[in-house]
Amino acid sequence: MSKPIYRAGIIGLGFIGGGDQVSGDRLGQRVSDLDGNHREAFSNHPRVQLVAGSSRDTGRRERFAQRTNMKTYADWREMLASEKLDIVGVASFASSHAELSVACAESGVRAIFCEKPIATRLADAERMIAACQSAGSLLVINHNRRFHPQFRELQRRIAAGELGELTGVWLQWGTGRLGNVGTHFIDAAMMLTGRRVHAVSATLDLTGRPDCRGSEFRDPGGWAMLRFDGELMGHVHAPDTPSGPVVIAVQGTLGRACISGGVAEIESWAGGRDVLATPSAAAGSSMDQAVREIVGWLDNGTPVCCSADESLRTLEVIVACHASHARQAAWVELPLTDADRDREVQSG
Repeated sequence: MSKPIYRAGIIGLGFIGGGDQVSGDRLGQRVSDLDGNHREAFSNHPRVQLVAGSSRDTGRRERFAQRTNMKTYADWREMLASEKLDIVGVASFASSHAELSVACAESGVRAIFCEKPIATRLADAERMIAACQSAGSLLVINHNRRFHPQFRELQRRIAAGELGELTGVWLQWGTGRLGNVGTHFIDAAMMLTGRRVHAVSATLDLTGRPDCRGSEFRDPGGWAMLRFDGELMGHVHAPDTPSGPVVIAVQGTLGRACISGGVAEIESWAGGRDVLATPSAAAGSSMDQAVREIVGWLDNGTPVCCSADESLRTLEVIVACHASHARQAAWVELPLTDADRDREVQSG
């Protein structure tokens, strides 16, 4: 018996959705530098048929149609009503993720592959999760480090005790944007350590660097201390201006695991340095791996590596950074309560 072909569509045909370099030029970024995009990840899977895409932007629709010969829609509602879709990639601004994901679930889409951050408000993220649970739909957020082989190998070796007792976490990047960029780093830290953040002390960088996605977005970087389960402490160094290399590091009593500049390694305090192999091109991108796992779930319910609840917890940490800044860097405990839950992170 032949295996089914799954029909896919994309909402948002810009940089990450359509692999559109014109959109990338506006952001000052290259599609070729991405660890995959929705159009390529769906097209690369032999049992996923990309059939349609939706965008409000005429140029993006035209370029998507030229690249794929697929039907395009100016209104995503029309696409959902007209096409029988098994999978939808949601690649629009974060503020629209909830509306789009809920509509997909309610229209019968079985798997939703949504960009990060999960949403801009905690209530919206919870609404997404609840709608997908009610409909029996899978919700996967594209925190692509969770699908990356080097991060998975470091996660496995840390869990196996190669670093000994964990003593610290260091997260560093120089482009600010705690919501849009920091979501990857904070999620990766919780993935690698296997621990949740339960308190935050933070100061935002309010120097006013313009957001590359437009003046309607305000997503500052900053500096923070994160208290993980087991009283493990983490440090975030993420100003709005470049200040050194991108680093994710987890330290323990026996050594350190670090990813920086595309190099992943484990260093032993007793001597020795083990550099992990660079993933082969044949394995594809992290987004290719995510689509493979989504197809596995559609086939027989095989679990996907991460749950949307974990992405909700990542958003809560970012919201807590804003709440702490408003209190002159006072410690803020998680889960958030009262008015702190209503704060919005204006990420693109």
